[in-house]
Amino acid sequence: MSVVGTSGAPEERDARPLPGPRSGDHAGTGLGVDPDELPDGLVVADEHGRVICFNAAAARITALPTADALGRRLEKALPLEDLEGRRWWQLTDPYGGLAIRAGQPERNLLLPGGRELLVSARYVRTRPTGPVRRVVVSLRDTEARRRTERSHAELIATVAHELRSPLTSVKGFTATLLAKWERFTDDQKRLMLETVDADADRVTRLIAELLDISRIDSGRLEVRRQPVDMGAAVGRHIQAYVAAGQCAGRFLLRVEQPLPALWADPDKVDQVLSNLIENAVRHGEGTVTIDITPSASPREGEDTGTSVTVSDEGPGIPEESMNRVFTRFWRGSKRGGTGLGLYIVKGIVEAHGGTITVGRAVGGGAEFRFTLPVATPAYLA
Repeated sequence: MSVVGTSGAPEERDARPLPGPRSGDHAGTGLGVDPDELPDGLVVADEHGRVICFNAAAARITALPTADALGRRLEKALPLEDLEGRRWWQLTDPYGGLAIRAGQPERNLLLPGGRELLVSARYVRTRPTGPVRRVVVSLRDTEARRRTERSHAELIATVAHELRSPLTSVKGFTATLLAKWERFTDDQKRLMLETVDADADRVTRLIAELLDISRIDSGRLEVRRQPVDMGAAVGRHIQAYVAAGQCAGRFLLRVEQPLPALWADPDKVDQVLSNLIENAVRHGEGTVTIDITPSASPREGEDTGTSVTVSDEGPGIPEESMNRVFTRFWRGSKRGGTGLGLYIVKGIVEAHGGTITVGRAVGGGAEFRFTLPVATPAYLA
């Protein structure tokens, strides 16, 4: 798509192109960027107020084809209004306003029909107080920001809901014990204290999940690599379920040898395994099968990796939900929990340079498969 040029009636067009690269500019060193490659909308008007650049992002954001925008007056191509319904170009008057004005800071503006945009403008002058030679406008869609705001609101609501129940229990039992300690038997006291202890663990887990999400979202999730025996790690989780009352025959662990030496964060690998096996036990049916196999590395420059597949024989995950499994707050058909576990699992696997997928198992249930590169710490590379 051409984004710099003119079209339409001759009397409405200014065919002069944007100025070429100057000495020292990135474009002059071969690092120029086509306006269509920019992630934000870019609109440029010349000294007469006619649009000479309208990139692909601007066309997408405004739903106005580039060919229809080029050559039109800026206020016609972008009929922006502020949130009080006032015409923005008349208010700011870039060409006839104060000569010392350099532009407009980013603000929320509306297109006809109520579409909201984030708009900022810069006035380009040949000298500090000279006439405006170019008006450069940046456009950003607010939808991504709205999704982020909604996600944050949902997270706060979820946390408040999940904290309310255990904290109410803790407060109720401790207050009762303090007020009527002598009235309860030792068995009753033990039961209440065990409940308080379990609820305190629940709060601790939730706080740990929130910290993990914060680190994942900010790209600060640290991975402390050590040698990891994946077969032994899975075996420990199975033994814990059997000790808690699950039938040993419900689990099938298959390890294909030889496995490559794996360097990963053992605590975070345990967190991934715990979540995936717990999901299979709680939400699946039949045998929970864990396959550990060598595989191609998901990271460039390495030949081998280790894959772990956790599958069950339950109803599985509906096809229409497959693409939402690793998003925040996805809980499937059975409610319960925060819906943050699989989001964290994906973040941990990707922090290791790995990949994770979900599909349908041979037995019809859900199948989660993650692959980690063998990796080595930097001091051994």
